[in-house]
Amino acid sequence: MRDLTGGCACGAVRYRLTSGPMFVHCCHCSDCQRQVGSAFVINALIETDRIEVQSGEIAPTRLPTDSGRPHLVYRCTGCGTTLWSDYGDRKVMSFLRATTLDDRAALPPDVHIFTRSKLPWVRLPDDARVFEVYYDMQTEWPPESLARRRAILGDR
Repeated sequence: MRDLTGGCACGAVRYRLTSGPMFVHCCHCSDCQRQVGSAFVINALIETDRIEVQSGEIAPTRLPTDSGRPHLVYRCTGCGTTLWSDYGDRKVMSFLRATTLDDRAALPPDVHIFTRSKLPWVRLPDDARVFEVYYDMQTEWPPESLARRRAILGDR
């Protein structure tokens, strides 16, 4: 595995992933667009204990969602950069913002989700796996990633 390290905009927070992610989403939902101020967000789903914070302080902020489910974003306390999220307040699984990695291109998306709200001028690659809303995890995720997810969440 290549070295997956990253951090915030001011440099105070530095982290290292101790493994690759289970799966990577490029999400085009309106919540993500609003929260990151961009056309989409690239989230790498990974076990929270595989994110090793090496320096700096991080604090959670609760954000509203269209679904009403809890959404905590973890930010650098100095500059406010969002580094990862916890959708559903599960604590054991995080959605790391892949573009906070030092190599921002290191984790290309496995799928594009919520493309029903994709901005019309965003063009996706012809070979992209694209879903208007979500997808069948059993079909899309590799078996080893499904096993990792089951290990931390059970059948949730």
